[in-house]
Amino acid sequence: MPAEWHTHSSTLLSWPVNRETWPKERLDRVEKVYVNIIAALTKFEHVHLLVNDDLLKSRVEQLLENNDVDLDELTFHIRTCNDVWARDFGPIFIRNAQKSGSNTEFAITNWGFNAWGGKYPPFDSDNDVPRYLAKTYDIPRFDPDMILEGGSIETNGAGVMLVTESVLLNPNRNPHLTKSEIESRLKHWLGQDKVIWLNRGLEGDDTDGHIDDLSRFFNENTILTMITDDPDDINYEALQENLEILRNATDQHGNSFNIVTLPLPLTHIEGTTVDGSEH
Repeated sequence: MPAEWHTHSSTLLSWPVNRETWPKERLDRVEKVYVNIIAALTKFEHVHLLVNDDLLKSRVEQLLENNDVDLDELTFHIRTCNDVWARDFGPIFIRNAQKSGSNTEFAITNWGFNAWGGKYPPFDSDNDVPRYLAKTYDIPRFDPDMILEGGSIETNGAGVMLVTESVLLNPNRNPHLTKSEIESRLKHWLGQDKVIWLNRGLEGDDTDGHIDDLSRFFNENTILTMITDDPDDINYEALQENLEILRNATDQHGNSFNIVTLPLPLTHIEGTTVDGSEH
């Protein structure tokens, strides 16, 4: 599995339509955000955009043209989607490490998606996106037969992966699999040599503690991780536990990582306390 910074040709997005996720005026606001995202991306790369129907496609095209977006840099896919979280339900690509350059071979791993343990049904259309893209572009596809979201894993592209127990061992994902079995599947299907398990994520996180909210590889041997110095913060203990795990972790060759800490945003806003997942 390539690292986040690996060269890629395009980005996959899903246009927001879910009124339960974006009630009232929020849908209009998030549409403007998506216009800005697409405008920024298309200056540098192609965008694949999932839209529910032809009527929505026409409206989105008009919104983008009004903001000087080059539509030649977009490929629209007309298909029903349940929500916008393409990072979690979209295909997880792997590449053949034995080949590079123009000979690079890619494949799609089609992990199951159940909306973070069945919290937000329906999710059948989103779950089908990897299969759809593999078929559309004739990309080899592997089906590991396991629930896994893209935001729940983080790799340095050199064989080391970060995950959290609160997500991957949660009985709402894969109750039939042990920790050892889950780790074996990650190693086998995603080409990992070592999996580093953090304990838990931010309080109130609907995903149960995705790693992409907590710790990320900056390069092959540097990890950025979030902490708080406030012992009264609801996330203090969990973040300190994770920091200690990372400081004691090594790569598959026994080398320690360079750990860089980042501050958790303040959770006291105008006298109201919010959990870290609100940011």
